[in-house]
Amino acid sequence: MPGEAVTLQLGHYSGCVGAHWWGLQAAALRSAPEPAELRAAALLRFGRGPGGPETPTPRLVALELKGGVGSLRPDGAGTEPPVSWDGAVADYRDRPGGGCAPRDTGSCRGDAAGDGKGNPGAAGPGAAPSVRLWSDFLNVHLHPKSLYVIRQYLHDGDCGCLEAFGQGESLLQDPACVEEVEDRLHFYVEECDSLQGFQVLCDLHNGFSGVGAKVTELLHDEYSRKGILTWGLTPVLSAVGDPQNSFYRLMNTALGIAHLSRHSSLFCPLSLSGSLGLKPQPPVTFPYIKYDASLNYHSSAILAAALDTLTAPYRLSSSQGSMLHFADSLTFSGRKVVAAWAALPFPALPGSSLPDILSAHQQGLPWKLLSSCREQKLSCCFAQSVVLRGICQEKSSSSCPGQPPSPLASCESPEQLLQQFLHTQFPGAFSTSLVLQQPCDTRPPFPQFFSPLLTRRGFLLDKAQGFSSAGVESVPVLAALQSCPVLHGLLSGLCRQLQEPRVRRWSSFGTAGLEQDDFQEALEELRTLSQCYHTGLAADGAEDEEESD
Repeated sequence: MPGEAVTLQLGHYSGCVGAHWWGLQAAALRSAPEPAELRAAALLRFGRGPGGPETPTPRLVALELKGGVGSLRPDGAGTEPPVSWDGAVADYRDRPGGGCAPRDTGSCRGDAAGDGKGNPGAAGPGAAPSVRLWSDFLNVHLHPKSLYVIRQYLHDGDCGCLEAFGQGESLLQDPACVEEVEDRLHFYVEECDSLQGFQVLCDLHNGFSGVGAKVTELLHDEYSRKGILTWGLTPVLSAVGDPQNSFYRLMNTALGIAHLSRHSSLFCPLSLSGSLGLKPQPPVTFPYIKYDASLNYHSSAILAAALDTLTAPYRLSSSQGSMLHFADSLTFSGRKVVAAWAALPFPALPGSSLPDILSAHQQGLPWKLLSSCREQKLSCCFAQSVVLRGICQEKSSSSCPGQPPSPLASCESPEQLLQQFLHTQFPGAFSTSLVLQQPCDTRPPFPQFFSPLLTRRGFLLDKAQGFSSAGVESVPVLAALQSCPVLHGLLSGLCRQLQEPRVRRWSSFGTAGLEQDDFQEALEELRTLSQCYHTGLAADGAEDEEESD
């Protein structure tokens, strides 16, 4: 049985992803099969209020800025049971007869929509109430030790925001702030029976990248034998932005990756943005999802569903594996950074067997890259962890007359079948695989932005269902973490854009606590890290050309 993990959310976009992720945990508790495939206690703690029922709450430390939590109390939300979503739900599916469904127009700071100050645009007729903060769609209650509001900076506004890496680092050098964080960490750690490590969700694009650098350093120094898995999160970036703010974001991202990967067992950048560099690229698209890339509420839901699937291997009820072992299987030869992929939903017809479904994708898997790298034409990776969930695990139907049976049909177990498939797709790579029966729950507050070509269980239809459908309640998901050559282009591209002449243009970064020697050391660290992914293939340099301007 897996040990417990403590989760840290650092920043507002991380809070958005976290809010959806905790909603998925609550939904899994309500619909988990018997026996449960994933151990809920790996992420949740179960306490009992005075005279009340046993209540699950996240084992969570969340850092947020003043004004970033809305009506959520700074001391947490007590220990009442999780509540159902009672608000309105916007539906983003296409109408069969043309036109669009009603739209939710809420946005957060950093979105491409709204007025640029975190205020939503005007709502159209029939639109759902705006969703501006992650607390607006959080449907679980937090323990009083979970939330720490940093009052030195504002979540919204034209000034007083946490915009630079050095500002974030300075916050965690304040003894009072460090004491607050350590007190919350120790509370959760000390109640664990068998702590396996820490999950860190950290904003990369703002000053929280500096907060994350110091937090992971603290964890590394105090819990050196525990796993530290860090997810660097970035919302979809606007195509039009202030050049100075764009350069700040670039520096925060590069410095964040360097420092976070240094102190973590594994680091993964997660974003639906097409690029993390200065030159914006179109966001990731999905064939059966019509999401609004300008809404954090939407993009964070997709990342949360991927994250819930990617982290399943160290939450298995039947496994003794740990976060540290999980990271070690992916990060050998100095490759501390990994890329994430996901097919959401994984395309499959109702009732299809697993061998038949995988056989239909022999020419390539239908997943999308979620780490802001340019996809390569050739499938290539050094190591990978792949999870498939929500697919029928029955044996293949009999082969057509005159055709030899698929080699996949002879496999004894779903994991063996997926492993064999991965071996043919990625020869020479170290692959681990996991197949889960339970799909990803997508009932509200998860956005209903799915194609009308999906059933309630997320399988494909021959024709669109009526607009009056009750919505998609769950979807099958295929997700993977890969140590792969595309990361060479991402890391080296960030370095090249931060050459010295450009750095001098924005001297205020130096006044925000960033020393030039520290900056150059971080850049050199990124260059060295990028070389770990260099293979000499053309795919390595695909991102280099894209990132330059």
